[in-house]
Amino acid sequence: MVDDGLHRQLGERRYRLGFAPADIDAMAAHAYLSQAYWSEGIPLALVQRAIAHSLCIALRCREGEGPEVQVGFARMVTDRATYAYLCDVYVLEPHRRQGLADWMMQTLLQHPDLQGLRRLQLVTRDMQALYARHGFRPLGHPERGMEIARPGLYLQGGTQPPP
Repeated sequence: MVDDGLHRQLGERRYRLGFAPADIDAMAAHAYLSQAYWSEGIPLALVQRAIAHSLCIALRCREGEGPEVQVGFARMVTDRATYAYLCDVYVLEPHRRQGLADWMMQTLLQHPDLQGLRRLQLVTRDMQALYARHGFRPLGHPERGMEIARPGLYLQGGTQPPP
């Protein structure tokens, strides 16, 4: 295994992490997110707008001499001063169980814009162990938290991006 921080080689697969807008493939993110339990049916235009207003990281892979493609993604919604919300995290199935999600989380959380924040939060149905390895804990006072939740909103056509 070769690893220099933003590059990692596992067998014939060469992985790279990137924050640059050119590294982020919104169509690849949409292909996954539109099927994910938390954002099923989300329109491409909404994914593009979310990416444009967030700090994003892409996990990219080149196998052999093939093209480099996005195989993982995470998005941090943040004011870059006091708060950040981690969401839309995924690694495609053929690339799981190799430590790539941990690598992506570690690299994202080390980004300069996320240093010194008072609070980072996330919501997950089943990946608590992953996030716990990176310092996330259950809410200290869950009774203080509140939300407006709209499950299935995208399937109902309930959100349209502005013209």
